[in-house]
Amino acid sequence: MSTCSVYPLPYRANPAEFFAVIRHAPGAVLLDSGRPMAVRGRYDLLSAWPEAILTVGPDESGGDFLQRLRKNLTQLGQATLPDGYDLPFAGGLIGYLSYDFGRHLEQVSHLAVDDLHLPDARFGLYAWALVSDHQVQTSQLVFHPALADSERQRLINVFSQAQNDAPTTFKLHGPMIPDLSAEAYHQAIIRIQDYIQAGDCYQVNFAQRFRAPCIGDPWAAYCALREACPTPFSGFQSLPDDGAVLSLSPERFVRISERQVETRPIKGTRPRGLTPEEDAANAAELLASPKDRAENLMIVDLLRNDLGRSCRIGSVKVPELFSLESYPNVHHLVSSVTGVLADDKDALDLIAGSFPGGSITGAPKIRAMQIIDELEPTRRGLYCGSLVYLDVRGEMDSSIAIRSLLVKDGQVCCWGGGGIVADSEWQAEYQESLTKVRVLLQTLESL
Repeated sequence: MSTCSVYPLPYRANPAEFFAVIRHAPGAVLLDSGRPMAVRGRYDLLSAWPEAILTVGPDESGGDFLQRLRKNLTQLGQATLPDGYDLPFAGGLIGYLSYDFGRHLEQVSHLAVDDLHLPDARFGLYAWALVSDHQVQTSQLVFHPALADSERQRLINVFSQAQNDAPTTFKLHGPMIPDLSAEAYHQAIIRIQDYIQAGDCYQVNFAQRFRAPCIGDPWAAYCALREACPTPFSGFQSLPDDGAVLSLSPERFVRISERQVETRPIKGTRPRGLTPEEDAANAAELLASPKDRAENLMIVDLLRNDLGRSCRIGSVKVPELFSLESYPNVHHLVSSVTGVLADDKDALDLIAGSFPGGSITGAPKIRAMQIIDELEPTRRGLYCGSLVYLDVRGEMDSSIAIRSLLVKDGQVCCWGGGGIVADSEWQAEYQESLTKVRVLLQTLESL
């Protein structure tokens, strides 16, 4: 099997310094672990100038699109890393699956309006990446064997030269306004709880959208947001016509490393306190909350089932249940579900059997998705989808694209939501949806 070549660069704790060099290149993409402020993530991964761009067609089945991705990985060719390198990417696919890619996989009605016109999936096929490993404090260019020598040298030159790009700006033309009034939100919660009482479902994740007109460079907005809200599954993906996906997610969807599978659902939230005492009390309340533990357990059970479709029989386990993770704006209740990928399955089979993530749909999944489509007036687009890398070895990691924004066609959109169950109080759920995005909205409004 062919081997990638690796070219060392001076280590950078903040990937923004590297990414600024390629910010305006075609297909520029950054998967960002939030360093140096966030401490949970290990790697940053960035690239540009893809060999191909793959988007799902409006009427293309999810299975057909995933097969196209598989075919492109095969055409790029299998490769390994040199001995001694423990890096997550050896060339392959980087991109996003929107929440609405789920419509290509499952039977869901088409009631919600698609007013953003974002492709439901978009990936680049990349023959190189700049990878930083924050555990051992190294940064390096990784070149797939298919990449021409002349292109390798060009990239070495690009990242070796001092860059003094003029700083860019981003500005809102007005406050971020919710699409739903508080009363409309209230009525949707009543409807969800009617469905729960009728036995249709146990839990539905309901979200509302915020929007504002904007001008300027979304990269400037992302840099401000990652300072205000560092998270281990952040990312920036350039879109055509100066649009971009900006994600500040704390949540992993699914990871595969040497055929070991992990998903880490978040379900349960409290705001950070204004004092150390209030903060500790909020965290303790979350950890002890029967309602939040029950919601989390529902999603853990759903994900055990989803992973079971693609993992070896008997391999699915729950090694971590109801752990606390704290971020600048919120405390979260997090669990972990693991398994071993079955011999006849690959990463794209796992995606097909588990997307979208159960933590942002509800349970049972298909019925919850149908109710979301009925009650949320517009499609979610990127929100609650995933940012994904999948390399030629089958290594994969992906996020749940919560705390995420879309800059497109002169406006910025952001979403906030939460899981609704039988005993949810609508005012508390409404407030939680605001709490989750407050730091993002305040940061943008201050630029």
